[in-house]
Amino acid sequence: MAKFHNLKVKDLYKDTDDCSVIEFDVPEDLKETFKFKQGQYLTLRTTINDEVIRRSYSLCSSPFDNEWKVAVKQISEGKFSTFVNQNLQKGDDLQVMKPMGRFGTPISETPKNYIVFTAGSGITPILSMMKAHLEKEPESTFKLFYLNRTVKSIIFKEEIEQLRNQYFGRLEVCYFLTKEFRDIDLFNGRFTKEKLETIFDKLVDVSELNECFLCGPEEMIFMVKEELIKAGMPSENIHFELFVTGLSKEVNPKNNPVTNKKTEGVAVTIIDGGKEFHFDMTNDYGNVLDAALGAGADLPFACKGGVCSTCKCRVVEGAVEMKVNYALDENDLAQQFVLSCQSVPTTKKIILNFDV
Repeated sequence: MAKFHNLKVKDLYKDTDDCSVIEFDVPEDLKETFKFKQGQYLTLRTTINDEVIRRSYSLCSSPFDNEWKVAVKQISEGKFSTFVNQNLQKGDDLQVMKPMGRFGTPISETPKNYIVFTAGSGITPILSMMKAHLEKEPESTFKLFYLNRTVKSIIFKEEIEQLRNQYFGRLEVCYFLTKEFRDIDLFNGRFTKEKLETIFDKLVDVSELNECFLCGPEEMIFMVKEELIKAGMPSENIHFELFVTGLSKEVNPKNNPVTNKKTEGVAVTIIDGGKEFHFDMTNDYGNVLDAALGAGADLPFACKGGVCSTCKCRVVEGAVEMKVNYALDENDLAQQFVLSCQSVPTTKKIILNFDV
């Protein structure tokens, strides 16, 4: 069952003009439940104008600091981000699901060299990772390449500079700006193949890197990944998390061939919390998750874009096909895991187990 806990907003402050940081007060009896790993996220839920809205935000605090912080950047016409940046107050309560997500790598017992490419609010899970790895891996290094519009729009710039001073020589930072001119042309504008080639030729020895973290828009992620692989970095050492925006064309039923394979009149059984929930899925719904929610099930979900894996479940019987999948790896697929928000039934009966 999608278990939410009421947490009080312990602190709320602006990091930039359009980005608020929420710190939650996690009581002692929930601290075990809310233990997290660097790179994980929280799913928040509240009611705005009689509509229940939920969104996921990466934790930007270190798991070793006994803090639970997320950053919420204002998005144009974004209901939840507008609520946080304009209406939420210190002392208010929000409904919060336990930390989830698999972005990142465990703390290493041996020194590693990390490289990061991120943009805008993509810095949030990265900041958590840098804090954790730099503290617990005394000889590891980070190279951060961070894209923003202007200097004033750089989220967590002060914290990043403090980290650079604290771990002098182990954290290198390069800021790229799209709306302000820099003296060095390389740092003007977005990442391009040409810039990446220059970075991997002049600034970074790819052969000395152990892990790469990428967080940002889809186009940026896959371009950087492709160039890193060209430069000699193994694909399995490149870890990424996408922004949900920019996926609408593939997720849209009209643009996805999987939708045409949908079977009409499917008998669906959901196993959640040890209980079974039965309903018949009609053509009114484009995926199993929406059909289950429409039938009254209370299931875990967040992005609905095939990115966050909050809605992951296992196919026990029958078959489904996913429209997109950015969250599950080959091992997950081999074990019959799917993302219910992207799953289209291709048999007349399916059984999905959310107790995973």
